[in-house]
Amino acid sequence: MRSMIKLLFGISIRMQNVGEQGHMALLGHSLAAYISVLDRERLRKLTTRILSDTTLWLCKLFRYENGSAYFHEDDRDGLVRVCRLVINARYEEYASEGYAVLSAKQPVIYQSASCRPGLGQHLCNQLGLPLSSLCRVPCNTIFGSQHQMDVALLDKLIKEDTEAGKVPLLLIANAGTPGAGHTDKLGRLKDLCDQYNMWLHVEGVNLATLALGQVTSAVMAATRCDSMTLAPGQWLGLPAVTAVTLYRHEDPALSLAAGLTSSQPVEKLRALPLWLSLQYLGHDGIVQTIRHATVLLYFYFISFCPMLLGSGGGSVEGYCAEEKEVLNAFNKWLCKQLAHLVPISGVDVVELEDEGICLRFSPLLTAAILGTQQKDIEELVEKLTELVPIMSSTMCLRQDFREETYRHSPWLRYIEDFCWPGLGAVRFEPRAEGMDEYRRKQELEKMNAELLKKLQDLDTDIIFSTGPEAGTEDGCIFVGMVTEDVDVSDLVDTIAALGRDIEESGRLLENMTEVVRKGILEAELQLQKANEEKLMEEGMLRQLPLVGSVLNWFSPVQSSIKGRTFNLAAGMMRNKEVSFEIVLNAKCSVILISL
Repeated sequence: MRSMIKLLFGISIRMQNVGEQGHMALLGHSLAAYISVLDRERLRKLTTRILSDTTLWLCKLFRYENGSAYFHEDDRDGLVRVCRLVINARYEEYASEGYAVLSAKQPVIYQSASCRPGLGQHLCNQLGLPLSSLCRVPCNTIFGSQHQMDVALLDKLIKEDTEAGKVPLLLIANAGTPGAGHTDKLGRLKDLCDQYNMWLHVEGVNLATLALGQVTSAVMAATRCDSMTLAPGQWLGLPAVTAVTLYRHEDPALSLAAGLTSSQPVEKLRALPLWLSLQYLGHDGIVQTIRHATVLLYFYFISFCPMLLGSGGGSVEGYCAEEKEVLNAFNKWLCKQLAHLVPISGVDVVELEDEGICLRFSPLLTAAILGTQQKDIEELVEKLTELVPIMSSTMCLRQDFREETYRHSPWLRYIEDFCWPGLGAVRFEPRAEGMDEYRRKQELEKMNAELLKKLQDLDTDIIFSTGPEAGTEDGCIFVGMVTEDVDVSDLVDTIAALGRDIEESGRLLENMTEVVRKGILEAELQLQKANEEKLMEEGMLRQLPLVGSVLNWFSPVQSSIKGRTFNLAAGMMRNKEVSFEIVLNAKCSVILISL
């Protein structure tokens, strides 16, 4: 019950940030459940009206004339149904013969190498096709964007498949790749699809800009495609709203066979939350929301990106594997810092095939949901201008740090960790004469833990830590980001000096302990010997408590046994004319053991 209360409480907190249009979408789900219990005829009329109105609005809003709409929870499901539609259209006997028809002339689905991961495999699984039916088209590597489909190579692949007796079925293109947000050459791809009687499907975040008054020609070409998948919930900040696939096809029977249309009124109610939200926002509200996101993106580019023009970037092909790991680690660190410092900005990490780990800022996907404003982008740019120079200086000083550490060998050992976003990692290596491996490991961890504490107590902005939890050697000290004014040589000297001080202090204490132990043993022997001498000199009777007191009172004895002191510094016993006592002075330098 307590966990359920926490869950409900968490949901109520998040709902405060949904916004009024988000509440309309949530209301639509409740209203759909209520409407579903109406009598069949009223339900049919209402759902038909909702579906037709929503389809008309979306087609008009996103410039897709004479289109039909399929509303689906899984944003991949629309493409699956479209593929079934195309299969039914290209293979006339598919409805009766099934996969046997496909095995005779294998269909081929082409997708860009920049498509979202797993999409092609999902299609093959849902359609019952082998993975050999999926053709991954490489992107441009010499001319144009590295994230745009290579049209010339696609043409070549289609010709080869046609000559092999295969059926080029469908092409999946991007209007905004999931990673870098690039748009394929949709106009040329559409001409190629018409040439080979292929279906062109387009998806991507840049399709949202079709609702604006001014649209780039690259995105405008998407209006010629045979189908497109939209994500209005993400673009408009609407929770739990279905994705929509718009498509053009003249045969309603094939659409019904593919599952793109349904005679069940309840399934048509999927459009109700979106219908209510569109009603609430209106045309101007929808356009304003999308325009706001594009303005944020434009402001970000003009504010920050000019700073990066002189610092390189792009592909990491020129780097070795270790350097790529370092760059990835630094970019992960940057994104983590920005997500913590400016969480409402919506920045996140994306891994691209050529570039590696990159920082992605896509307000079309996040601004409406998070409520990002221009002041948030100003703060984001401010933090970037602070963090990027620190990253650059740290990258430049990593090699110096390694070389300076080697200079202090064998006391310091440089620890190679390409996944650490910082200056580097070191470990102080104590001398281990006469120690077994277990004792040496314990001593190493103990000394480096004490060294880390001393470094953390230094008056400096540099962060010292134990590093990542997984995959780290024992007893390592990780040095974080540094500014360009840091003297690496002085820093390493300080680490080495502190380590040697700890080692010397430890060995002094160890020697002191051994000296004290030997001194105590010698004192015990001397005390035993003195007691024996005392017994021989005074006799047995004087040792008895009552008799001895009487004898000592009548006939006092002057003992010839001298007291002794133990000098800790000299490590030897000395005679002393004092009464019996054992004293440890305040500085632990002398122990007095006297008789």
